[in-house]
Amino acid sequence: MCLNVSIIIFIPLLPSETSPHLPAPQNVEIYSYNFQSWLRWSPVAVENGSVLYTAHYKSGFFEEWSGMGCAHTPQTQCGFPPEVGRRWTVQLRVRAELGNLTSAWVLTPAFVPEANTTLGPPRVNSVSASPESLLISLSPPFPPEHGDLLQFLVSYWEDSSSPAAKVGIPGTLFQIGNLKESTVYCFSVQVQLKIFSGHLQGEQSAPECHRTALSEATRAGYISALFLVALLFVNLLAAALLLLWKHRQKLKYWAQPPLQIPAHFQEVRGHPQSHPCWAHRRPRLK
Repeated sequence: MCLNVSIIIFIPLLPSETSPHLPAPQNVEIYSYNFQSWLRWSPVAVENGSVLYTAHYKSGFFEEWSGMGCAHTPQTQCGFPPEVGRRWTVQLRVRAELGNLTSAWVLTPAFVPEANTTLGPPRVNSVSASPESLLISLSPPFPPEHGDLLQFLVSYWEDSSSPAAKVGIPGTLFQIGNLKESTVYCFSVQVQLKIFSGHLQGEQSAPECHRTALSEATRAGYISALFLVALLFVNLLAAALLLLWKHRQKLKYWAQPPLQIPAHFQEVRGHPQSHPCWAHRRPRLK
């Protein structure tokens, strides 16, 4: 994830070609990210008409001002022309225009893209996990130029701990080794570019976490353990079924409810004369 970070240069107004009728642009700043640079400013407010702007640049080798492709434009920003190299020392200026009126030029201090740009985080293309390592493929945040001395700084740690290791990698494909199998590891990457005055270090990428794979030996051990557990379960189940079959008669006997004669039938059987139906019966004549 790229964070928009701008380099703001506070620029004093210089009294060159000053117009008392039209104010000069305010809040002029140079924004540079991954060597893409723009000159930006706040719009000039007027009661009538539409204000236009013109921006120029010049390098440290020439005293003449050159156009930036932003002449009489209503836009409030202007990109650096492609011919401006990373190591060029440039100065820029912008003014407001309204009809025949022009404001004073606002000049910037000297600016070197290579020294003053902000480098974003690298892009993680892919991560391949093995039992003892993570293979990571990266892309730099900007198109490298011939002769760039570029490396990636990788910080990695176990998921449950804080960052404990940082390594410098010269290529875009590298491997973090000596890891534990089936363990979650996290890493964060930033780019470092060697420049004339030292090193230009970029922003760190957001942490990514990946689990290392299982080794074949561990996988075989897990499979064997599962097979033994399944075999033990089948044996226990077979033994239980055999025991039930062997004692099926006893289980059937135990499962039957006891046979009991209802109480009113027992009374009739023990004292037939006492039953109310017996009293109404007439004796049979012989």
